[in-house]
Amino acid sequence: MRMRPTLNWVPDGDLPPGTTDWVPVADALRSGGVLVLSGAGISTESGIPDYRGEGGSLSRHTPMTYQEFVSDPQARRRYWARSHLGWRVFGGARPNTGHLAVAAFARHGLLSGVITQNVDGLHQAAGSADVVELHGSLGRIVCLSCGAAGSRRGLARRLEAANPGFAPVAAGINPDGDADLTDDQVRGFQVVPCARCGGVLKPDVVFFGETVPPQRVEQCREAVRAAASLLVLGSSLTVMSGLRFVRQAAREGKPVLIVNRDPTRGDREALARVALPLGQVLGGVAARLGVPVDGVRPD
Repeated sequence: MRMRPTLNWVPDGDLPPGTTDWVPVADALRSGGVLVLSGAGISTESGIPDYRGEGGSLSRHTPMTYQEFVSDPQARRRYWARSHLGWRVFGGARPNTGHLAVAAFARHGLLSGVITQNVDGLHQAAGSADVVELHGSLGRIVCLSCGAAGSRRGLARRLEAANPGFAPVAAGINPDGDADLTDDQVRGFQVVPCARCGGVLKPDVVFFGETVPPQRVEQCREAVRAAASLLVLGSSLTVMSGLRFVRQAAREGKPVLIVNRDPTRGDREALARVALPLGQVLGGVAARLGVPVDGVRPD
């Protein structure tokens, strides 16, 4: 029997307290060689909700699992109806100060790389290059039968044509681009097959319960080995896909710094957790280092 993946983590024992002092983050970046690991929290200021923060979507929404998607046609119908509506909002999101600051730090040679757990593409939209998308990207689709890849925007056009007038009102949008709709709202939605072979299409993302490709994991492990320090931005580190890199950095004696308002599962491995909004911290750090963000030199 397959078990549903662990989606929540409850702090146990005495965790180190958070701080409002972001000087250690500035010092690490000034020294260079920083590897960024970002999570859903960096995108909340772009209008994409977090999973586990205050008001996080897990309080009302259980994400689709890989097992449900591949085994249940009705689950796929529900997913694509909700995701199609969510994409209209999700696809229009724009980078915020956090994404822009990360890109600016990279341009100034302060970073060794960026790993993101997000599937929104906002790091790349902000100008970051060579981002490792640990969980894939909603901007791409793949056929589970023939392996053909395509763009999400192309699929959106096909779904629009197959479902004219589909415009239900959603209760909310989630970090995976999934809109909150009722069963009645998705009834009758037409899913389109692969244009090449007629197979099942899936977003090119790692669903809950699915394994991150081993070569991608190794690419991230190598990035940790090559880095001077690890900076975690907006991740609760609840799932092992991100936490393992924090633990690896700690084992290797690399300083770990976390910027997240709530406690994380990696706090014990970190030198400090800065419990402030990401935009505030990264904007302040950029100003302290004299790094212009989005082409505007700070005062």
